[in-house]
Amino acid sequence: MTSPTSTRRRIAVVGGHSHSVMSAKDLDLDVVLVHMPGMYEEMLQDHCERIVHADLSDADALLDVLRPLHEERPFERVLTTSEAGAVPTAVVVEELGLPGNSVAAVRALYDKVLTREALARAGVSPVRYQVVESAESLTAFLDTIGGRIVVKPVDGTASADVHILDDKEAATAAWDALSAAGYPRALAEEFLDGPVISVEAFSFGGRHLPVALMTSVLDEYLVEMEHSIPGAYGAEWTGELHAQTVALLNEVGLQEGPTHTEFILTPDGPRMLESHSRMGGGGTPSILRRAYGLDFSRMFLSVPLSIEELPEHAPQAVGAGHIRFFAPEPGVITGFDGIERLTESGIEVRQAPVGTKLPGVPGLVELSGADTGVLLQMNVGDTVPAIRAGWDRAMGYVIATGQDTPDAARRCAEVDEILRFHTAPAADGARDA
Repeated sequence: MTSPTSTRRRIAVVGGHSHSVMSAKDLDLDVVLVHMPGMYEEMLQDHCERIVHADLSDADALLDVLRPLHEERPFERVLTTSEAGAVPTAVVVEELGLPGNSVAAVRALYDKVLTREALARAGVSPVRYQVVESAESLTAFLDTIGGRIVVKPVDGTASADVHILDDKEAATAAWDALSAAGYPRALAEEFLDGPVISVEAFSFGGRHLPVALMTSVLDEYLVEMEHSIPGAYGAEWTGELHAQTVALLNEVGLQEGPTHTEFILTPDGPRMLESHSRMGGGGTPSILRRAYGLDFSRMFLSVPLSIEELPEHAPQAVGAGHIRFFAPEPGVITGFDGIERLTESGIEVRQAPVGTKLPGVPGLVELSGADTGVLLQMNVGDTVPAIRAGWDRAMGYVIATGQDTPDAARRCAEVDEILRFHTAPAADGARDA
């Protein structure tokens, strides 16, 4: 633990995982990490001044742990790359009188209705939508659109509780499910047909630098199972995608930090789904670094403190990065095949220690030097869940660097073909995945 008289610059980081703070020592920073018990890798103890616990979604709880530490030795910044901690962290920043993004700016990206309103003011990305508070209002919107719609929580994350509807019966069932999950209102939108693409950008001093396009492969539940940087498609829309992203960030008044902005490439052009005042999830910073040589995780700490400058222009891609999450058959893991074959071919394979559950997307730092790397988050005896939301992707992943996007994706696909999870239902019988 650092002495209270230390002269090193001091910041607090709310939530996140190892990649978010691994550059702190190199940047000569003391970091107080605020996190939930059991939701961070223990290795972070070696990279932080201290780790304190609080509910990331509760601004008062964050203030209770950070205010005394700030009075003891002031923080220069309180930062977060956590979705749940986005608005509460902005509240803390304002309460402590620190520079950073305003509560209004962060909330405008966190609340999907406010995002739609900001887009309308900016005059970009028109999408028909309505806030619904009952099965009746949802059904009425369905009738208005006259076709497929999507309904989702106003402040949801990880593709959880998202419903695609075609008829009144499905609308009633979706509203019942949203109500049971505790949502008093939801956002209904026209269904946007097309592939998913996102803009990974970084801001400082109100200047926004779009860096990369990322494409994603979604499963039937709209959970992102693969990411590619540079994107596998949509390059012809780069200018429009960048322009819409910058227009939104200017409209809400975002000042600094990484952003992740998602679009659907419809037949009528790009239509924005949502934006976030954080780095993209699912290993995005790692594949961005593999593709562009630009480290958003380091910039997350260095640029707001003016230790390093935000580049004037985005660099050219030097390669490509791809990540693919494993999706074995649900059930109890009885064994694995292919691990030895992978290691013999020079692929780095890491596996969680028996009896541990690694949160988030662990291992990205440890695998950063591997051209192709595998992280297995489970062991024999662990239970594979059905994937219904992003947090269900808890089995592991393969990440690779390639000469170009198809090459990186091919490397991951080949690993997924070789590695076999054997699972069995909880009762009897056996299945291979």
